[in-house]
Amino acid sequence: MKNKLKLGQAAGVVAFAIIIGAVSMSSSSTVDARTTKAEANKNRSVNAGVALNLTDAADATELLTAGVTSALTYYGADVSVAQNDSNVVTASAQGAPQTDDASQESEQANEAAQTPTAAQTCGYTNLGMSVISSGNLNIRQEASTDSEVVGILTNHNACELLEDAGDWYKVTSGKVTGYVSKQYLVIGDEAEAIAEQEIKTVATVNTETLNVRAEKSTEAAVLSQVGNSEAFTVNSVADGWVEISVDDSVGYISQDYVTLAQALPTAKTIEQVKYGDGVSDVRTDGCIQLC
Repeated sequence: MKNKLKLGQAAGVVAFAIIIGAVSMSSSSTVDARTTKAEANKNRSVNAGVALNLTDAADATELLTAGVTSALTYYGADVSVAQNDSNVVTASAQGAPQTDDASQESEQANEAAQTPTAAQTCGYTNLGMSVISSGNLNIRQEASTDSEVVGILTNHNACELLEDAGDWYKVTSGKVTGYVSKQYLVIGDEAEAIAEQEIKTVATVNTETLNVRAEKSTEAAVLSQVGNSEAFTVNSVADGWVEISVDDSVGYISQDYVTLAQALPTAKTIEQVKYGDGVSDVRTDGCIQLC
């Protein structure tokens, strides 16, 4: 009888120990839903297997690893779930959409598409650029090497392609229209790349005759005269005067009588070839003194 009593007491002690252990394990694995607000605003990582019933403020962020059973209530928060081996649930009070790399690339592509190319800026729809290592490229009246030369292109001059004529292109460039050999022209992206490097500000005369002065003054000596539609690369613009190079000299023309625009270098007429680069065809003694 005593032995049975001792066995019964021992069994009772073991059962009590098991109950105490279970309570201890439960206490160490359960998150109290009555957490203070200061603690609720902190980021918490909850291990797998824990059952939760949490109500947190909108600015709380919970990271729940895989296997967690959760009943979460967030006020004013958006929840997104990343599908991976350890599902991560993130509650964000802001809920702002994130821009991914694809969206950024799309926006950059749209901006690039809206930026005009050098060809578009200069008014070309089918741009060709001359590429020659030395000398000049003849523009001929007909598509034949026996045809008359009506103008020339130098290296990296622009032209508008008008017609494909076998081994030739019919082009227009500056004041010249004629035919050039295909082997010395590039088109498409290659032409555009060259144009981006060659685009410059150009002054085009918009009056019959215009004096080129030695200084930025109407009292300065007249170096030369240029005519209507003559175009010159601009060196600088200041005080109502445009500095250009003409007749192998640097001079100034009044900004009031020119149109400034972005442009590409173009062909020269035979007259320009004869008298030199930038020389006007206009050479009259009794010109009107405009400035």
